[in-house]
Amino acid sequence: MAEANWYVVHTYSGYENKVKANIDKTIENRHLEDQILEVRVPLEDVTEVKNGVKKQVSKKMFPGYVLIHMVMNDDTWYVVRNTRGVTGFVGPGSKPVPLTDAEMRPLGIKAENVVVDFEEGDMIVVIGGVWKDTCGVITSMNQHKQTVTINVELFGRETPVEVSFADVKKMN
Repeated sequence: MAEANWYVVHTYSGYENKVKANIDKTIENRHLEDQILEVRVPLEDVTEVKNGVKKQVSKKMFPGYVLIHMVMNDDTWYVVRNTRGVTGFVGPGSKPVPLTDAEMRPLGIKAENVVVDFEEGDMIVVIGGVWKDTCGVITSMNQHKQTVTINVELFGRETPVEVSFADVKKMN
């Protein structure tokens, strides 16, 4: 199987999150999870001062662009290129050029693999992020994205939540 690389896709300005959602939905519908591994809209935290009040806000690092970690082939190219809001891949002509490791470093995206001591069915506790101090049973694991999915009770219902490997630990 070919190796996955990071590619940059140009979108209509303001459509980055819609494009991400559309591609994620297409991946799910066409079962391309093993070919299109991750879609990202890179954000950076910025401190804004408005009316004398400091506020932390997340801003898009590259308005009009979306990063995609994928195996490039005719099918994946077609799916991404024909997503509503996408104007094309970044590269000469219609040939997408993958980002180099040097170009990826400043974006904070690392190709490290985290070795974990838990598996599906294990009880874990979330130690960071939005779901901190939440406990749950792992229903699925995604090695490519380095995430686990747990069910959390939200509004009286079981709701699946995706959490990074780095933000969970196995309960003893």
